[in-house]
This record gives sequence, C-alpha cells and structure tokens, in this order.
Amino acid sequence: MEQANRDFLLELLQTPSPSSMEMTIQKKWMNYVKEFADEIKTDNAGNVIGVLNPESPFKVLLAGHCDEIALVINRIDENGFLHFDKMGGINPKAAVGMKTTVLGYKKEITGVIGVNAQHHGGLKDKFDLEDLFIDCGFKSKEEAEEFVQIGDLVVYKTEPEILMDRYISGRGLDNRTGAFIVAEVLRRLKDRGCTVGVYAASTVNEETNMGGAYFAAAGIEPTMAIACDVTFSTDYPGVNKNKHGDIRLENGPVLAKGAPINIKINKLLEKTARSLKMDVQYELTPRMTGTDADKMRLTGKGVPVSLVSLPLRYMHSPVETASLTDIDEEIELLVTMISNLTGEESLNPLED
Repeated sequence: MEQANRDFLLELLQTPSPSSMEMTIQKKWMNYVKEFADEIKTDNAGNVIGVLNPESPFKVLLAGHCDEIALVINRIDENGFLHFDKMGGINPKAAVGMKTTVLGYKKEITGVIGVNAQHHGGLKDKFDLEDLFIDCGFKSKEEAEEFVQIGDLVVYKTEPEILMDRYISGRGLDNRTGAFIVAEVLRRLKDRGCTVGVYAASTVNEETNMGGAYFAAAGIEPTMAIACDVTFSTDYPGVNKNKHGDIRLENGPVLAKGAPINIKINKLLEKTARSLKMDVQYELTPRMTGTDADKMRLTGKGVPVSLVSLPLRYMHSPVETASLTDIDEEIELLVTMISNLTGEESLNPLED
C-alpha cells in the first residue's frame, strides 16, 4: 500500500462516523473519489457512490459501510454525568475506563467512562451500559446541557496505530476499511480499465439497520453486488476454533458460503484468486450474512450477491486489528475479477 493511500485510510479511521452521523466522513470519501470517478452520486440516505462507465448496462455494485458503532446520550443527571445507550453492537466490558469524544450539539467534548474503584467494590460481576456513565467534568445538569443534549453521539477517543508495519489497529475498522477498499478498487480500475459499470458505494447505517445498502441497490438496480465488510478472525488466544472456525490474519480475503450467496459470483472470485496465486478463506452464512449484502439482495427484482470480508481481530472493541496485506489482497482480487468481466456473464446458477 502506497503511503498516500495509507494516509487516506488513517484519515478515515480518525474521523468520527457513528451510524446516523456519517456526513463528515462521507464528504472526505467523496473528495478522494471524485479525482478518479467518472461520476459521483449521492442519495437521501447519505450514501456516496463513485461510478466508472455509467453507460454500461452491466452494473457491479461494491458496498463498504462507513459507519461505526457508538454510544448515544439518553440521560443527563443532576450532577452533570452523562448516561448512554448503544448505537450498534457496543460491548459494555470494552467500554470500561475508556476516554470518549462526545459529539455535542455545540462542540466536541472529551470525557471518560467512570469506573468504581476496586477499593469500593469495583464493578459488579454482571453489568450493562446502564451501569456506566461519562464524566466530562461538568458540575451540574445545567452546565452539561450547555454543550450536550439527549441524542448526541459518542465515540471512543482513540488513534489508529500501525503494529510492526504489518497490522493496523483502532476503533471502527468495522467497516471503514470496507469504505477504503471499495474506493481503492475504483481508483485502480480507473487506471487498469474495465468494460462493465462499477459503482463503489460508501454506505451508511449498516451497524444499526442496513438502510444505506437498501437505498444504494434500489437506486442503482445492479446486475450484481458485492458487500466488502469484515469478519471474525479466530487466530488469537481464547477463541474456540471448533465453534467459530479457523480464520487468520494474512491468510487472504474471506469468501462467504451459504444460502444468500450467488454461487457463480463466488466461482468468479475463486477463479481470479487462483490466477493470482492468492489464498482465500471461507466463512459460513447459512441463512443471512449480517452485512449490507442481505439488504442489497432483496431490492428490485432481486440482486445476485456475494460477500468478501477482511479478517478482523477484536470485533467491536476500541482496538480492532487487521492486516495491511489482507487489505491489499482483497483490493487486488476485486480489481482483477471486475477488470476481466465482459458484461456477458450469466449469474443464473442454472445456466452454464
């Protein structure tokens, strides 16, 4: 990965983008992609879509969601402490003792998630978000309300880190890495050339309702769609591989297998991987994928979908960790597959 592209990835990871508040990151994504896209589209959901070959009748939609999980303020107590619920799949245990950025309606405020001292009994064995609170230094409810209101969103105050020039770690790699990947696929296809139409979408709201993906696919009516998301790596201590499978960083992109997945798209991906001498891994999605693919699939007359995922350690924590090599390989896999499409391919599994 070239330094300029790595810098863009880091910029995305440093930009707060909680589900329902993706406007800032979307403007940065659009500003990057407009330099090489033939066309830029937006919609009323907040998606941004970069397009190559918009005149082509064969349309490939790539979706990587840009939103991250977050906290949402639901109560301000008399002493100015902020209480919160979750916006997406927050793990309460990972929140304990974290610094936060409160995206207040007037300005951003730094806070900390308070922890009962062990000398005073510590946290109870079983606790939930309702047992935690944010301390911003306010002395009263009235002072807090000068900066914060009910419904304001909160993200962990962390910076992305590069580990041994090999891995990248931080909050919200799920799935701002996906938004980065679809942008890079579009950029490299612009240089390499392709016959089909390509629609790279930075989608919104995946962590809460997947509505962005529905808007994108319903508006584009693609011939095929590929969700670019993350999946659970199991290559660190304490994970039951017998139960959760064997997915490793630096072992290549992960393809999904299951009822929602179009077999012929997967065969195209596998053929491409073989041509590149690239390893791929597999995960099972028997009923649903739990990603944007589920919503895209059920738009219009129905859309053939596949899911290509980046192995990710420590999902939905402040220190999600992925491999820079896996990111590059996923980009190359998609670029090569799409550049080889003629636009005459049938995705009907009953047709040869």
